[in-house]
Amino acid sequence: MKTKTKKKNKAAPTVTESSGNVFADLGLRNPEQELLKARLTLQIYRIIRERKMTQTEAAKVLGIKQPHVSLLASNRSGSFSVGRLIEFLTALGQDVQITVRPTRKEHGALSVTVP
Repeated sequence: MKTKTKKKNKAAPTVTESSGNVFADLGLRNPEQELLKARLTLQIYRIIRERKMTQTEAAKVLGIKQPHVSLLASNRSGSFSVGRLIEFLTALGQDVQITVRPTRKEHGALSVTVP
């Protein structure tokens, strides 16, 4: 004997367009700073990967322990400040350029570009 299964009408998922900053979309504190840290961390990871460095080798260059390099490799920069991430980039032989100019954003809003 066959039983008939009722199909439940499921509502279509709601799609919201991103603001361009996932940290702001998630409602996190200091979303611009978190985005900057994520971008800097990505640059660090790319350099380490391009140079085919082990995490132990990278740790020696950066002056940190290997588990912290593992955190950077998984884009978890939460424990590092923007300043410290910039120090890592300079330790990897990178020039970091910071440009200061008048903003068109709301007073106090951070705006940073990292290619």
